[in-house]
Amino acid sequence: MTILQIDLETYSSVDLKTCGVYRYVEAPDFEILLFAYAYDDEPVQVIDLTAFEDLPEKVMRDLINPGVIKTAFNANFERVCIEKHFGIKCDQHQWRCTAVHALALGLPGHLEGVAEVLKLEAQKDTRGKALIKYFSVPCKPTKANGGRTRNYPHHDPEKWQQYIEYNRQDVVVEREVRRKLERFPVPEHEWKLWALDQQINDRGVRLDPVLFRRAIECNTLYEERLMQEARELTGLENPNSVSQLKEWLAEQGVDASDGLRKELMPVLLDQAPDEETRRVLELRQALAKTSVDKYHAMERSMCADERARGLLQFCGAGRTWRWAGRIIQVQNLPQNKIEDLAAARETLRSGDFEMLELLFGPPPFVLSQLIRTAFIPSPGCRFIVADFSAIEGRVVAWLADEEWKLEVFRGHGKVYEATASRMFGVPFETIVKGHENYKYRPFGKVAELACGYQGGPNAMAQMDSKKEIDPDEYPRLVKQWREANPNIVRLWYAAEDAAITAVREKTTVKLKHGVRYRYEAGMLFADLPSGRSLAYVNPRIKPDPNFDKDGLVFDGMDQVKKKWMSHRTYGGRLVENLVQAIARDCLAESLMRLDAEGYDIVMHVHDEVVLDVPIGTGSVEHVTEIMSRPIEWAPGLPLSAAGFECDFYQKD
Repeated sequence: MTILQIDLETYSSVDLKTCGVYRYVEAPDFEILLFAYAYDDEPVQVIDLTAFEDLPEKVMRDLINPGVIKTAFNANFERVCIEKHFGIKCDQHQWRCTAVHALALGLPGHLEGVAEVLKLEAQKDTRGKALIKYFSVPCKPTKANGGRTRNYPHHDPEKWQQYIEYNRQDVVVEREVRRKLERFPVPEHEWKLWALDQQINDRGVRLDPVLFRRAIECNTLYEERLMQEARELTGLENPNSVSQLKEWLAEQGVDASDGLRKELMPVLLDQAPDEETRRVLELRQALAKTSVDKYHAMERSMCADERARGLLQFCGAGRTWRWAGRIIQVQNLPQNKIEDLAAARETLRSGDFEMLELLFGPPPFVLSQLIRTAFIPSPGCRFIVADFSAIEGRVVAWLADEEWKLEVFRGHGKVYEATASRMFGVPFETIVKGHENYKYRPFGKVAELACGYQGGPNAMAQMDSKKEIDPDEYPRLVKQWREANPNIVRLWYAAEDAAITAVREKTTVKLKHGVRYRYEAGMLFADLPSGRSLAYVNPRIKPDPNFDKDGLVFDGMDQVKKKWMSHRTYGGRLVENLVQAIARDCLAESLMRLDAEGYDIVMHVHDEVVLDVPIGTGSVEHVTEIMSRPIEWAPGLPLSAAGFECDFYQKD
C-alpha cells in the first residue's frame, strides 16, 4: 500500500486553538499556504500555493484514491483543511494519524515531544512557532508595517524560505516517527473506530445560540451588578483587583496576605469585623463563582450551521485510550439538579433574568445547571441518551472472577445493597427504605465507589461527598470491603506481580480473560481481551521507599503538569488502567454497533452515548438492547444500559 505523508501550513483569521479546525476553515480568508508531501521513501516536495504553484495531478487524484493511505501528525487538521481548500470529500477510512499512534503507545501527543522521547536524528525545527506567528495568524497593524493585518511572503522573502524548509522538515520528522512506531502497529479495528470517531467529529452537535448568548448576557449583567455593589462598599475603582482589595481589607483589619483563594475564604470571613466587610468578601466569592467559559467556547467554535464540531479527541487519555474532551470539554459538564429544567431554560432564553433569579436561584448556579441544555437535536429529531450501568464495577468483577458480584449484575443489579449485605452480614432484602438496616446502604455505596482500585481511607473521604460516614469508620469499612471482595484484592497483587515479573525477566506473564503483561523492546504492554494493548514506556523496577519493596516505574505525560516525567504505579492503579481500558472498549463496540444500525452519534461522554434520532424512528429500548448485547471477546461480562429521550441534552 502506497503511503502519502502530508503536512500543511495554513492561514486563517480565526484562532485555531480556541475555536477548533472546523470553525478555523470557515473563515473567508482561510487558505493553505504550503503543502508538503512525500510518497513512501521519496524526497519531500513542498508546493507553494501562494506562488500559484499547483498540486500535481497525481497528488490530487491520490487524495481520494482508496489505494493510497494518507497520513499526517494530527490528521484531522490536514484532512479538514484539504476538504475545504480543494472542495473535495476525503474518506476518513483512507487516512491514518501518527499523533493517535503515538498516544496509543503512551507517547506525547505533539510532534516535538515524540521526536524528543524517541531520540530521533531528525528533530522538529524550533523556529516554527515564530514563523507560524508571522505568516499563519493575523498581525497587529503598526506604523512600521504600514498598518497591515497580515504578513505575506513578499514582506520577508528570507523568512518565507525558512517557512518552506520548516514545512519540509515536518514531513521528514513525521515520516521518521511513523517508521519508528510501525514496529508496534495499531490494530486495524482501531483504525476503523478512529474513522467513525472522525465522522462523529465531522457531524458535530447542534447548539442553541439563543440560549448560550442569553447566558453570557445574563452573566455580564450579574457581574456588573456585583461589581457596582462592591465599588459602592469599598470606594475602589476595581474591586476585582487582588492588590486593591487586599489593601482595602487590611484597612478593615482583615489579613489577606496569603491571597483571596476559595479555600482561604472561610478564614477571611471569620476575620470580618462588620457586615460591610463580610459582604465585600461574599461579593468576591460570588464573582469567583461566575463561570461561563463553556458558553464562550460554544460561541467561538459554533460553525455557520449552528453545530460545534471536533469536540472529542480519540485516544486522548494515553494510558487507557479513552476519549478526551476538546474546545467545549464535554467530558466535564456540570450536572443538572434543577427540578423544572425546561422552564428554567425557557426563562433564560426569553431574557427575563430577574424572573430566572427569582424562580431558580443565583445566576452562577442556574447558568451552570443549564450548560448541558445548550446542546440540542437537529430539526425533526430528538436525542436518545443511553449509558452503561456500573460499567467499571462490572468489568472489575469480571476480570477478578468475583462471582457473587457478577451474580448481582446478572440479576437485580443492586450492587450497593449487596455489598453492604456482605460487609455487615445482614440480609440483602432488609436493606430497603424504612428498615433499620437501610442505614448500611451508604457504607456499601461509598466503599464500592472508593475501594475497587486499592483505595483506602483517603479514597473513602473523597467518595463520601455527602459526609454520611464518621471518618473514624473509614479504615474499618475498607477492611470489610476487602474481606467481602477477596478475588478483586487478589487481582491487584496478581497484576502488580505480573507487570514486575514481565519487566524484570523480559518475558510475558498471563492473567485471566486474555489479559497479559508483555515486555518488548523497552516497552511494557498490557494486552487486553479486545486485541489491543496498553503501553508503558521505559518500564523499570525501583525500590518503593513507602512500602519497603520493589515497585514499577515508567515514563509518561503528566496530565496536570503537561510534562514528560517518571510515574510510579502499583497493583490497584494497574487494575484501574485495565478496567477503564476494557470499559472504553465496550463503549467502542457499542459505537460501532449503533452506527451500523443507522444511528447518528453526535457525542459520547465517558460511558454515555448521545444520538440524534429522527422523530418516529429508533427507540430507547432498541439502543439499550444494542448496548447490552454480549461482546465476543468478553464472554461472561454482564452488560446493561439504561436510557431516555429528550429535546435538549441533560442528565436523567
